[in-house]
Amino acid sequence: MKNILKNIHLYIGFASVALLASCKPEIESFKPSAGEQANFSKYIAIGNSLTAGFADGGLYLEGQQVAFPNLIATQLQQVGNKSFNSPFFTEDQRNGSGYLRLKALINGQPQMESVTTELAVRGVNTEGKPLYTKYTEEIHNYGVPGMRLDMAFAPYIGTAMGNPYFERLLPDNTDPMYTYKEHVTSKDHTFFTFWLGNNDVLGYATNGAVEEDATSKLTDVATFKHLYSSFLKDLTTNKQKGILATIPDVTAIPYFTTVTRAALLATVQASAPEVEQLFIETGDGSVRPATDEDLFVLPFSSAGLLGQVTPELPIPYGLHPKNPIESKYVLDPAEVTIIKQRVEDFNNIIKENAKQYDLAVADAYTFLNQVKSPGIMYNGLGINASFITGNAFSLDGIHLTPLGNALMANLFIDAINKTYGSNISKINASNYRGVKFP
Repeated sequence: MKNILKNIHLYIGFASVALLASCKPEIESFKPSAGEQANFSKYIAIGNSLTAGFADGGLYLEGQQVAFPNLIATQLQQVGNKSFNSPFFTEDQRNGSGYLRLKALINGQPQMESVTTELAVRGVNTEGKPLYTKYTEEIHNYGVPGMRLDMAFAPYIGTAMGNPYFERLLPDNTDPMYTYKEHVTSKDHTFFTFWLGNNDVLGYATNGAVEEDATSKLTDVATFKHLYSSFLKDLTTNKQKGILATIPDVTAIPYFTTVTRAALLATVQASAPEVEQLFIETGDGSVRPATDEDLFVLPFSSAGLLGQVTPELPIPYGLHPKNPIESKYVLDPAEVTIIKQRVEDFNNIIKENAKQYDLAVADAYTFLNQVKSPGIMYNGLGINASFITGNAFSLDGIHLTPLGNALMANLFIDAINKTYGSNISKINASNYRGVKFP
């Protein structure tokens, strides 16, 4: 009840802020201006799920509509942007791939349910992955969930394999060797946002630093450096301007900070008070008791694995060293160190390329670390990276809420104005919701 009341107060706070904002007098002196260093008339957005508006574990219409590039594009209309089209799902297929919805809070614990109606699924590919309803009209938001920098240079292949979100944007007769990089660099653009590279680290991290396939591989630094520069070289052939975004610290997102050793142990001890430790498999294959420095992935808490036994192995899962929690569910400190160093290396490359190509930088790394701790204030409203109650991150613990997207759009706009001498107004983030409650 306390958590419910807390969030009711949060929504009342949103309403109050919005009301106050609507009562403010207009500032006559503000005059939007593009400045003289950038041309915003043809803006395109390049990136992955964050650019596409993926949220709550899926891609659906509401999330697409509030994706940060769409919010930026609305503000760019003030300074010459002519159009910005996104591959929206139709209203009758508005739930897209399906997503998670908060069903209830029971004793402070979230109960989720999957939305599986009004989907935009037209079939499956040869690997059994969903194929989504095609959208092959002109677009400007090229955000593709799951896209990695290395995969942007890989052959498309077609329906036999590959990224189904990218396949959705291409005609049926597309050359199997076609690449995402070819697709976006062939567009007639004057300005771009570029946020690729997250998944070159995140896929590895979310799989507990276990490399099982191409999506969970940790891209090496030399490859990242070469591909990143190559991509930008083709995007800036005609001296176009744009903005690059840094890669967030994985420990700044609820996916890795919500499920703790103490919370898991307390759940077990509620019915088995004699249990004193949890046991994990580390990255080097050894087994040891879990500590508070280990980061459990968010889905582990709802997987129902802890304490389970099977006929093949009648030892409670995670409660005995002979049946430890698998490495793919936890990041140990050594793995966190590797990931943090790779993020730092990638961000240094991003900043170096920004200097080389004279581009702006949106420092998402620093911003999201501020959101994590100590949190930020926006129009008197506290926002942080706590799962559900912090309202910055959606129910998958990785992607942003509409409020989070509005704040991210403002981060980009601030950097654009500072770098290019423009005067683009920012989003009133108070108009956008955090986590939606039942």
